[in-house]
Amino acid sequence: MKIKITAFLAAWLTIASTFAYAQKGFKFTGKVTGTDDKPLDGATLYLVRAVDSTLVKTAITEVNGMYAFDRIPQGAYKVTVSMVGFETYKSAVINLDKDLTLPAIILKQKGTVLKEVAVTTTKPLIEHLIDRTVVNPGALISNSGTSALEVLEKSPGVMVDENGTISLKGKSGVMVYIDDKPTYLSGDDLANYLRAMPSANIDRIELMPNPPAKYDAAGNGGVINIRTNHIKEVGFNGNLNLSINQGRETRSNNSLNLNYRYSKLNISAGFNYFNNNFYNDLDINRYFDQSVTGVSPIFLQESIRRRTARGYSGRINVDYYASDKTTFGIGLSGLINPLITKTLSTSKLLSTQNQLDSTIIANDYQNRQFKNGGINLNYRHQFDKKGTELTFDADYINYNTQQNQSYDNNSYYPDGTLYYNDLLIGNLPSDINIYSIKTDFTHPLINGFKLDAGLKTSFTQTNNIADYFNTVNDVTTPDYSKTNHFIYKENINAAYVNASKDLGRLSIQFGLRFENTVSEGHQLGNVQVRDSSFKRNYNSLFPTFYMQYKLDSVGNQQLGFNYGRRIDRPYYADLNPFLSPIDKFTYYTGNPYLLPTYSDNYELSYTLKWVTFTLDYSHTKDDVDETIEIENGIYYSRPGNIGETYTKELDIDGGFDAAKWLNVQLFTSINFTHYISNFYTGPLDTHGVRYFAHPVLTFKPGKDWTIQTDGLYQSKFTSTQFLIGKREQFNSAVSKKLSKSTTLKLSANDIFHSSVNSGMINYLAGTKLANYRNVSDSRYVQLSLSYRFGKTIKNQRQHEANGAQSEENRVKN
Repeated sequence: MKIKITAFLAAWLTIASTFAYAQKGFKFTGKVTGTDDKPLDGATLYLVRAVDSTLVKTAITEVNGMYAFDRIPQGAYKVTVSMVGFETYKSAVINLDKDLTLPAIILKQKGTVLKEVAVTTTKPLIEHLIDRTVVNPGALISNSGTSALEVLEKSPGVMVDENGTISLKGKSGVMVYIDDKPTYLSGDDLANYLRAMPSANIDRIELMPNPPAKYDAAGNGGVINIRTNHIKEVGFNGNLNLSINQGRETRSNNSLNLNYRYSKLNISAGFNYFNNNFYNDLDINRYFDQSVTGVSPIFLQESIRRRTARGYSGRINVDYYASDKTTFGIGLSGLINPLITKTLSTSKLLSTQNQLDSTIIANDYQNRQFKNGGINLNYRHQFDKKGTELTFDADYINYNTQQNQSYDNNSYYPDGTLYYNDLLIGNLPSDINIYSIKTDFTHPLINGFKLDAGLKTSFTQTNNIADYFNTVNDVTTPDYSKTNHFIYKENINAAYVNASKDLGRLSIQFGLRFENTVSEGHQLGNVQVRDSSFKRNYNSLFPTFYMQYKLDSVGNQQLGFNYGRRIDRPYYADLNPFLSPIDKFTYYTGNPYLLPTYSDNYELSYTLKWVTFTLDYSHTKDDVDETIEIENGIYYSRPGNIGETYTKELDIDGGFDAAKWLNVQLFTSINFTHYISNFYTGPLDTHGVRYFAHPVLTFKPGKDWTIQTDGLYQSKFTSTQFLIGKREQFNSAVSKKLSKSTTLKLSANDIFHSSVNSGMINYLAGTKLANYRNVSDSRYVQLSLSYRFGKTIKNQRQHEANGAQSEENRVKN
């Protein structure tokens, strides 16, 4: 396989080299002024194709009002110009077949009340860039008023299972970033964190199965970067987003964002309040071989779980523009997320003749106080107008959890007589401290080359304590088999270099990242379990390569290829070897012997106008996945290096206007996965096929009205020892723009309540069959209101040092 891939890559590079002298495109420039002939600094220009209004490039005017579009293929275009306080300008068709200088564009002033900028371009749901896929959540009305986790569930190629584990294109180990900063969270902690983030705060989501060298190499599944909304208008302005969600439970997610920009100072703040109430009805059935396990052959468990979370989050950012080229910033953020979980479980143990042997009723109560706080210091300096730039970031992040658990178990004979009672109480404080310093340097070179380089060092320390006590017959004693104290330290030092060049039709980008990892874990012993520790020190190189070629001058047909190497380091909790009870019959335990996982990922794509075909191939060594083992009828869930995983996937996505009033979007994929492992029950060699489809229909019945329907379908598929059942979902939503600053949206999610998690667990010792079914509060109706307000201040410098760049300026907001 390696020979075939090497030969393919060589052939691909040979083909690409023949296009090295392809046309470089044309350039046109111009100037934007007011009616008083004074140049306008900070006006935004959108260049779109005349034929279908597809966004090609954006630019921002300089202090002198000048702008420039470089390397634009021959064709017909239009330009839209917008600026707060001025009326939007729309050009006639511009036929570009040579370098042009356009006449000055004159913008007319509006009043001082901030109004929504009307730009003719509409962001598509999905955009493909050379190194990432961009999802615009605002293109899907049903995303309004939801949480970041629910938005991810509807993103192409992203799956979120019932445990909150996120996978991308069939691969777990996904690292989630917020505005280019890693969250350092996983599992329930990450899921709860994303549930607390309103969708209204999300500008776009960047999906990167092969992220550039600038990003940490961690995450075999790649990186999901959530870009939040930033208010950049001069003056005081903001937006308010309110939502009410009614399923079986009532939920609400609300946010207020404020921004004040005047002279050299910018102050922004965001406040969120959320009320997340959920339920889960989980059924687990286990059929044992009694001759092997010695326990009742049939075990049926029904669990009703209710979760209540009411919390707050906020951020404050201050940026000081010392000059047009230098910016200093400080940012503070925090989250308070109390979570109460109540679970009532009824377990029935039956004989082979379906005769009841006993019943166990368990009341589980968990009170969890989750707090997060962070501080960021940043510096940015631009050396010249070409884009030479130096940035510096220093971060401190703390995650603190105080959790109390209570497991009250009552065992009954078939006639209802109580014969045993025990109470397990746990106190589980956890503290994570993360320190990080990084610097990045960008320097455009001659002949269109751009060079990026950077350094980063981070230090993480976790301190996890679990104190458990058993009460039987009113006698309480410490449970040393579960009591534990685990300390983990990790230091990662990294350096990277990345280079890119646009050769007209051909764009290339390549990078190399080096990471050194030093880690140590210490499990403090007790009277039953002895003290243990481990240390690791390893170095790794991570190359990346991207290429994109336009087969025609206007870019209607494009070829793309990329490659990247990734690493998955074990999660902190996964290295802790002690037991953590989920219920009386199910325990989670870590694995201190976990090794880092490495993967090689390849992607080939072809775009034909509005549709893109993508072929992915991935090979993962020492893949870490959840394994389920049974001992004496008790389930033990622990992570393990299950072996090797081979993944192939074909994606098809695109969108087009079927009529002036109808837009069609579709993402569909087929995934083939092959697992090879030495499992605890013997060799494990499984193959899985997964089909996925997400169509979206958008109707425009009249002015300011939008109606949208979308559906999700996922077939059943095999994942290591699990057979995951199919899932279906149908959503509908309507949006009405009440004014240029106010929008009202109504949506119905999972109308037929068919989005149910179910499946089977295979390869269990002494077990004939095990299956589960988990129904959640996925069917609901939601009403949301969005309101923008503010007042602009005229003739104030905006201090946007980075001019005609299509990427977002790196101002801390």
